[in-house]
Amino acid sequence: MGHYDTNLDKNNANYVPLTPLTFLKRAKEIYPNYEAVIYEDRKYTWDQVYKRTVKFASALNKIGVGKGDTVSFLAFNTPEIFEGHYSVPMTGAVLNTINIRLDAKTIAYILDHSEAKVLVVDRQLHVEVKKALKSLKKKIIIIDINDKFADQSKCEKIGELEYESFLDTGDENYDWKMPEDEWQAISLSYTSGTTGNPKGVVYHHRGSYLMSTGSAVAWNMPNRLNFLTIVPMFHCNGWGYPWTIPMLNGRTICLRNIDIKKIFELIDKYDVTHFGGAPIVLNMITGAPETDRKKLKQKVYVLTAGAPPPSIIFKKMNELGFEVMHVYGLTETYGHVTQCAWNEAWNEFDEEKQNEIKARQGVRYPNTEGIAVMNPETMTEVPKDGKTIGEIMIKGNIVMKGYFKDKDATSKAMNGGWFHSGDLAVMHPDGYVKIQDRSKDIIISGGENISSIEIENTLAKHPSVSIAAVVAKPDEKWGEVPCAFIEMVKDKPVTEKELISFCKETLAGFKVPKQVVFCNLPKTSTGKIQKFELRKKF
Repeated sequence: MGHYDTNLDKNNANYVPLTPLTFLKRAKEIYPNYEAVIYEDRKYTWDQVYKRTVKFASALNKIGVGKGDTVSFLAFNTPEIFEGHYSVPMTGAVLNTINIRLDAKTIAYILDHSEAKVLVVDRQLHVEVKKALKSLKKKIIIIDINDKFADQSKCEKIGELEYESFLDTGDENYDWKMPEDEWQAISLSYTSGTTGNPKGVVYHHRGSYLMSTGSAVAWNMPNRLNFLTIVPMFHCNGWGYPWTIPMLNGRTICLRNIDIKKIFELIDKYDVTHFGGAPIVLNMITGAPETDRKKLKQKVYVLTAGAPPPSIIFKKMNELGFEVMHVYGLTETYGHVTQCAWNEAWNEFDEEKQNEIKARQGVRYPNTEGIAVMNPETMTEVPKDGKTIGEIMIKGNIVMKGYFKDKDATSKAMNGGWFHSGDLAVMHPDGYVKIQDRSKDIIISGGENISSIEIENTLAKHPSVSIAAVVAKPDEKWGEVPCAFIEMVKDKPVTEKELISFCKETLAGFKVPKQVVFCNLPKTSTGKIQKFELRKKF
């Protein structure tokens, strides 16, 4: 041991486990009377949010919830789920937020697999939840959220307890628990498995803390920003923003359902400065009728992630006054870990070239230690030529602890000391990553790899195309050929022949869709196209 290790030990004064819980405590102590959370006519200051979360934590503790227990939430973007991001871990328990669009069978699987002790649930979800609870072999404590701003006239009571009255059984002087170790689990999120059962992704306090600080830096987020919750808080914990915004004394404006007219009204009323959303939401914003839109009083900063957005979306959003930055990540990485950080030299390029760059997944966040595009067999990096396809690999403190109760899947995902994303990409000479496809979405036609995303981007440039999704269609001669599924812009009809001709103008012949189907595309709750549903048609 050298001098730097002698009598210089960790102690309670110089080493405190990192946890985002301290962000709320700080906001309450420094800005007690500032508005913190707004939902319809409900408005809470930091002092009130803090008291409510402590009381709810105390009430949970009184019914036996403690370290290592799971508390599940099935809720829309309302104050209750925001509070759950603090109240549940304040007891030492783990927050499990469940996707509200899931069917009864999957909900039951998650409640069983996660060993949930308590379920906090919005009454509007009573049909599927009651079915799920019937098939469970164990009893769970149910706490209902009764939201007067939702149409709950037809909503039946689910549990014996109700959120507000349950909260009132708690003690506001409850001595809540800091994690003993920052590696302690803070949340459990289930991935939307397209095959088999969903996997439970475990986050720790340290990662959630670092995601918050990294997000603030990467997005240049100022103090006192006004944040609109469009990303569901059940999805990767709302990309970590229920923890990030309190750190910045920002206001969180809750949006229960995606409603474009309402989005514009809230932006106008509360001077919204920031929000995140899947490309589908941006598509809805740019495609909304004039009557639903309001002119922006100031620039609004938007993060988009999910399926790589077509470059045209950046142009359309910019024209309305939104500045969009593209980010990339997975449930397994606490949300976004790369960003298309802008390089000033690119200001010289024409608009189309700029928008093309903006559609890249980019470079790593300050909280991410490594992003590489590798050959998964040899674990060597592919050349930075913008052409050679490899798999995106990620390393850092924002990679999950692992999959809950699934040793094999965890080992496989972390093989070779990197997290394997399953996303196929190229690395440009400047070190910027660009996704070509999910490994399961790549189309292999006559031995050639075809990126479905490249074809979708081309189709999206046609004025009649609202959304495009391309999947592989089995073909006797070529093995697979591209088939396009299209949602059209209202009142702008187009034919299959016209779209195929349009693609031929810029795409190599083998990449042109061999068939075009017009339909409403199946989507997940976060707006991702469910390509596995489209494949089933073949």
